[in-house]
Amino acid sequence: MEIKGFRKNLIIILLLILTLITYGVVGYEIIEGWSLLDAIYMVVITLTTVGFREVHELSGAGMIFTVSLILLGTGVLFYGLSTVAGFVLEGDLPEIWRRRKMERKIKRLKNHFIVCGAGDTGKYVIAELIKAGEGFVVVDNNPERVKELPDVIFVEGDATQDTVLKEAGIDKAQGLVATLPTDAENLFLVVTARSLNPNLRIITQCLHEETIPKMIKAGADKVVSPAMIGGLRIASELIRPAVVDFLDTMLREGGGRLRVEEVTIRKGSRYEGKSVGELKRFAEEKFSVLILAVNRRGRHIFNPPPEEKLEAEDRVIVMGEMDRCRLLEKEV
Repeated sequence: MEIKGFRKNLIIILLLILTLITYGVVGYEIIEGWSLLDAIYMVVITLTTVGFREVHELSGAGMIFTVSLILLGTGVLFYGLSTVAGFVLEGDLPEIWRRRKMERKIKRLKNHFIVCGAGDTGKYVIAELIKAGEGFVVVDNNPERVKELPDVIFVEGDATQDTVLKEAGIDKAQGLVATLPTDAENLFLVVTARSLNPNLRIITQCLHEETIPKMIKAGADKVVSPAMIGGLRIASELIRPAVVDFLDTMLREGGGRLRVEEVTIRKGSRYEGKSVGELKRFAEEKFSVLILAVNRRGRHIFNPPPEEKLEAEDRVIVMGEMDRCRLLEKEV
């Protein structure tokens, strides 16, 4: 039984109860000539079977009417009980509790990510976000796929719909990943997400190269082509296998905690205006984190010289264990 169907049945039950009470009150008033209060009292003790004595002696017609009231009341009672029992036994009540729990978790999230699509690509995005300790919500319209994510906050529904994205907290999110099965769906999702949150960082996959410009025009910040990445990986395995082995080892070592991360130099930081060499010594000695490059207003400075001065909003590209990179970021 669906939740909407259960609500409809509840409304029907309430209407039946009101109709039954009205029937009883009017019947006692007409047949026995009782006052409104006496009639209501008699209907209530009859329908609830509390066993109190009648307010007045019943006539023969009144007794027959009371029997009909009891039979009708019993029928409504059985119908109500069977409706509630069916709702509980068919698992809808736990489903409502689960959804309420998810809604509460989503309301507490802020600056989180939304992963739309938990398929072949999405599951790897989810796994990486879990390893990185990021807050995120998964949106997917496949109930079976959603059930495979017991420890993940998720919303079951069509990710291209405004209501579903709002339920996932898109107004408070900092980023969205579009990994739906087709380019058309991802394109529509990008347009929808951008209209709901203009400041959102949107990353989408694209299966066909000719669709990439459309994705950018629609509002995607970055477009990733699985085919292109797969082709580059195959070529790299052929011509630079040692590099690929190194990267694979880096991802697997220490339980897969080694990553290339970015650390932002905050305005007012003690390293604002200091040299890269000073930060490099601090990062290596205290956190065993290597500095690879500095991204300054979109321009990369690879292997920056030690005398290079750091500026506010510089993003320092580092390599190390994720936890240690996070600790370094708190220090700068």
